[in-house]
Amino acid sequence: MMDNRTIIRDYCAIRSGQVMMPDRPSYTGQEKQITPFFPELYKHLGINYPKFHKMDSLCKLGFLTTEFLLSRNDILQQYASEDIGIVLWNASSSLETDRNHQRSIRDRSAYFPSPSVFVYTLANIVIGEICIRHKIYGESTFFIDKEFNADEIHAYVQQLFDDGIVQCCLTGWLELNCDNYDGILYLIEKNTSGNGGIAIFEPQKLTELHSQRS
Repeated sequence: MMDNRTIIRDYCAIRSGQVMMPDRPSYTGQEKQITPFFPELYKHLGINYPKFHKMDSLCKLGFLTTEFLLSRNDILQQYASEDIGIVLWNASSSLETDRNHQRSIRDRSAYFPSPSVFVYTLANIVIGEICIRHKIYGESTFFIDKEFNADEIHAYVQQLFDDGIVQCCLTGWLELNCDNYDGILYLIEKNTSGNGGIAIFEPQKLTELHSQRS
């Protein structure tokens, strides 16, 4: 009898100059700072997507984490675009870009707000960038919370599965403030293939994976 429970099929974490995924060596960058590290990851992935260079840092974090996950998972072929959801959390919203925007309008004698900065002053733009890149049209939500909360992530995403709203979901935590970044995305689905994935989708495992630092 097929075990049809919801599972964590895969995950990817990007933090402190490292990329961490299961069953493969971690990628360690030459530098930890965002400016050299994120472009280094983009080059490492070997993709050609010029819009990446225009994104703010939060979008780059979400974009890169998703690219690593999808580079070794076939969900875009396995599921219809409208059956894939993206549900994300962080604590700082788009604060880093908000600061950049504020600097551009603070000096009234040199008032020059940048549309290319202003467009990223909403945290959920990162979801839009991922959806545009991969043509994902399912449920999407971005929540702001004071800290990573595995119980909240599990409860919300599991309800989407229980209600039949999604068949697959990218979910997790994308926090970025100044040069501090902490991103982890989990790929969640029903265990229809019978391989069991990384683990059963439950709060304890979400917390365990998020707590790993090397």
